[in-house]
Amino acid sequence: MHRVAVLALDGVYPFELGIPARVFGSAGDLYQVVTCGAGPAGTVATQADFRIAVDRGPEAIDTADTVVVPPFSPEPLLTAGQAPPAAVAALRRIRPGARLVSICTASFLLAAVGLLDGRRAATHWRQADAMRRAFPRVRVDQGALFVDEGDVLTSAGAASGIDACLHLVRRDHGAETANRVARICVVPPWRDGGQAQYIERPVPEEGDTGTGPTREWALRRLRRPLSLAELAAHARMSERTFARRFRMETGTSPGRWLTGQRVARARDLLEATDLPVDRIAAEVGFATAASLRRHMHAELGVAPLAYRRTFRSAADRAGARRAAPTIVKA
Repeated sequence: MHRVAVLALDGVYPFELGIPARVFGSAGDLYQVVTCGAGPAGTVATQADFRIAVDRGPEAIDTADTVVVPPFSPEPLLTAGQAPPAAVAALRRIRPGARLVSICTASFLLAAVGLLDGRRAATHWRQADAMRRAFPRVRVDQGALFVDEGDVLTSAGAASGIDACLHLVRRDHGAETANRVARICVVPPWRDGGQAQYIERPVPEEGDTGTGPTREWALRRLRRPLSLAELAAHARMSERTFARRFRMETGTSPGRWLTGQRVARARDLLEATDLPVDRIAAEVGFATAASLRRHMHAELGVAPLAYRRTFRSAADRAGARRAAPTIVKA
């Protein structure tokens, strides 16, 4: 069983604190989630008008396979880049082979102790410039929902923590398990880490269905070519209006969205079936196997067969993860 320790620091945000238990806990007996504090067991203040009781101290981190740090009161991290000493001491307990996850502005803590130096990292889009100023050695990706650097994963604000945790379930156990967890949690099963954080119109106005129904219609027809004209006709909009509305609602263009959905479907088939690559390419709407290879390499950095081998050998590699990152400064 994979053990997840959630570090509740003083001033923790309650919503984000509950995400790991809700997501990983919905995977049955695959994960064990425990909450701990940076000091002895007791109560921890939250950003809301209540405190929470934490029954475990930082020793819970000693045996954790994954450590998740939800956001907490950001001062003085946002102003001076100074990490709370108790939090630094808690992170030093991470064992070799464990991975570390931050949600929202908790990435400032990871940056303050040197864990993000030279790495790409995500944080809340409103604080991206502050992170660049405070930690110039961190390559801040202002638009990303989450960034997976292998042993360290950073995510953006609030609900992107759900996306990051679902991504880890998928990485650990595949699309079928992650989709089942998403259904239990009643959330979208997959949003790519590179999807835009800030979308101009995420919710249609009253009486306005937007492009959502057309996206659902397109997902059922990925096997065949879908032109902008066809999508716009289904939505009963002009092509120009549809393209503008689509970007406002999704943060990307119709063509790029379709490509992403086709790659996602191809990943599912590579994980769950033994279909040859050319058959998978046809099933998801790419004209040739070469086209699928090109798009998978562009989005994931790997070819289809390499992706399949990597996924199917994940269980064998579980006991040989990369060494835990070293905290180089306080």
